[in-house]
Amino acid sequence: QVISGGHYDVDCYVEDPNGKTIYQETKKQYDSFSHHTELKGVYTFCFSNEFSTFSHKIVYFDFQVGDEPPILPDMNNRVTALTQLESACVTIHEMLKAVIDSQTHYRLREAQDRSRAEELNGRVSYWSVGETLILFVVSIGQVMLLKSFFTEKRPGSGGAGT
Repeated sequence: QVISGGHYDVDCYVEDPNGKTIYQETKKQYDSFSHHTELKGVYTFCFSNEFSTFSHKIVYFDFQVGDEPPILPDMNNRVTALTQLESACVTIHEMLKAVIDSQTHYRLREAQDRSRAEELNGRVSYWSVGETLILFVVSIGQVMLLKSFFTEKRPGSGGAGT
């Protein structure tokens, strides 16, 4: 997910160890990709901002490697029904996974909003400095103008006097 920068979009691709592209998307803000590997080795992924070189972007990504181990031992080859305690444990585990997903979502939203707020704060600060400078220039101009109204203009201040 693109958290900040530009139009919130990037290009992304994933390659297997043989160099074959297994996933490719262009100009996406958010996406999810699941893949079960058949080959051992180094998989390569790349986030590209080539189409928008002037804006820097912050990208969040998350890897989940491997299957989750069973909650209870021998849960996969069990022939009897779960006890009430075991089913409660499974339910709590599923709810905790949903909470973790929600927390990740809220952390990403907080990071996006913080980035926007800091950018807006910078703009407001620059605008305030500009207004302050303009206020000083106008104030000095008004003082000089009022001063010129009350200064006496002497005709012929040459050195000949009587």
